[in-house]
Amino acid sequence: MRDELTKIVQGRFESDWCGGKENLKGNKSKVNLLGFVLIILVCAGFALAMMPANPAAQAPALSEATGEKIIHYIRFKFAVPDTVKLSMGAVQSSPLASDFNQAFVMVNDGNKLGQQPILISKDNRYLIVPSGGIYDLQTANSSSEIEQHLRQMYKLPATSKLVVGSFKPSNYPDFQEATYTLGEGASKDDHTILLTRDGKHLIVSDLFNLSIDPQQQALRGISLHDEPTQGPPNAPVTIVEYADLECPTCARMNEFLETQVVPRYGDKVRIVFKEYPLPFHDWSRTAAIACQCAYEIDPAAFVPLRTAIFRNQQQINITNVRDTVLNFGEQVGIDRVKLSGCLDAQSSFPRIQRDVAEAKRLDVNQTPTVFINGRLLVGLPSEDAYFQAIDQALRGGN
Repeated sequence: MRDELTKIVQGRFESDWCGGKENLKGNKSKVNLLGFVLIILVCAGFALAMMPANPAAQAPALSEATGEKIIHYIRFKFAVPDTVKLSMGAVQSSPLASDFNQAFVMVNDGNKLGQQPILISKDNRYLIVPSGGIYDLQTANSSSEIEQHLRQMYKLPATSKLVVGSFKPSNYPDFQEATYTLGEGASKDDHTILLTRDGKHLIVSDLFNLSIDPQQQALRGISLHDEPTQGPPNAPVTIVEYADLECPTCARMNEFLETQVVPRYGDKVRIVFKEYPLPFHDWSRTAAIACQCAYEIDPAAFVPLRTAIFRNQQQINITNVRDTVLNFGEQVGIDRVKLSGCLDAQSSFPRIQRDVAEAKRLDVNQTPTVFINGRLLVGLPSEDAYFQAIDQALRGGN
């Protein structure tokens, strides 16, 4: 069943987003589909299998306010569109942890029904969404067995770099937590796993603090100072996009923003552009450096150069990217000598490093990833999802 949650990547991932959690060794890599709705709708039966087999005692029902808070958190944290209906199922005491209850979030996208298991601390402060799975360990706290489960989950060959760190106390005494790292160097990607107090159950998930609003957390974590932008700084809606210039879906997103969002909303929206070149793309970093050089030389030239690169994406490759971006730069009015010098010296690369570091702090791992007044949207699932999010932001809603 796990094979249904992965797709083969050869050079680029052409779906509704470009994957960022991939095995970077070799030409073929598999990307785990971590999107909340994709997991539970593709594989509703798998979600059931992840919960302990023994029936649990019925727990007191959650209050309506608490249930709504959990749904709100999941919708925003996992970018679930408004068109997908979420509702809470019955709550039971969890056999995994004495201070946690378990439940299912029921999901209905209009075509399919699914359910995602969750764990909720009995004080309603912490949430666990084990979309990566819950595994019974044969030997308590066995590092080799934990690594084996993670390799199976990501379909990683033995040659792929995977390092599991030491477990330490988490924010809740029922669990320990550790960081595991996929890849190395520029391709390194860190994730969290939880281990039950008895060391016998591994949960692939973060421990989410329900008292922290994910939308406000995103707003606090995004820098809007000295960034390439389009639209007035006092616009009521700010759209922040993390994009890879070689990503096909990012090119479609750019066209959507230019031809539909900006004409439709005008001065009501400001778009802030962030660079997030994915390590398995061979020329996106060079193009990103060129765009940031353009911003440093002439901020007004940034958007035209970026658009030219996206529109001609299929004609660019690793051998012609330098000459191509320099030609595009000349066409949009940038001094070729200045752009060439900045590009060759990689003078703007620290700007890209800051964007990537910020993206990782926000758990961005796919492109395009967009925040609309702090609300997360991933890929380009539908134009209506973006229009609804912008309209809601204009109304002052969450």
